Amino acid sequence: MDNHISSAYDRDLEEIQALVMRMGGLVEQAILSAAEALANRDLELAENVRAGDKVIDVLEIQINDEAARTIALRAPVSKDLRSILTVLRIAASLERIGDYAKNMAKRTGTLVDMPAINGSDKALRRMAREVQLMLKDVLDSYVRRDADLAEKVRQRDHEVDQMYNALFREFLTFMMEDPRNITACMHLHFMAKNVERMGDLATNMAEQVIYLVTGEMPEEARPKGDETSFVRTPE
Repeated sequence: MDNHISSAYDRDLEEIQALVMRMGGLVEQAILSAAEALANRDLELAENVRAGDKVIDVLEIQINDEAARTIALRAPVSKDLRSILTVLRIAASLERIGDYAKNMAKRTGTLVDMPAINGSDKALRRMAREVQLMLKDVLDSYVRRDADLAEKVRQRDHEVDQMYNALFREFLTFMMEDPRNITACMHLHFMAKNVERMGDLATNMAEQVIYLVTGEMPEEARPKGDETSFVRTPE
């Protein structure tokens, strides 16, 4: 009977994990598409990102429902329960990253009729690509139960923060040089902050993977390089 319960639990967890990976793939694409829509001023692609967020939200609900059902039916304990809790936290982080990608897509429509800020689109695209790669690696670390890879992702958040800091300083320079750039730079800054927060969420996911594998959260504080944390941005 115990073997049967364990086998059923493993099947349940595999099905939930498959949903997480599907959700993760959609979120990765949303990040890249939001950055591409900005770079090309592609309103149709931006709208696709916004519409696609509904699918991501539905997947999170499905994952939550399946996890709750598994807890009710299998009554997992110890490491098995840790696996379910990790799934729920990862799904919540993915949903939030999807929201940030949607927020970026919303601002693209506003920026279409504004003058371009030299180099900003490419810089934001590079930053978004780095976060997407972090997300890809943290999902791989989750599937493989690879705490070392998760720790490498955790350390890379510093690079995203540095990219954000550089962009922030550039936007300030553009605004001081020409007040006509203020509105566009503010929108671009909010988008950059969205990407920086995506990196934070990917890092949170990495810490959850480390907890899943080792049973402990990392003791050392993650390296942070965001020098503009005093700036509040609208959700």
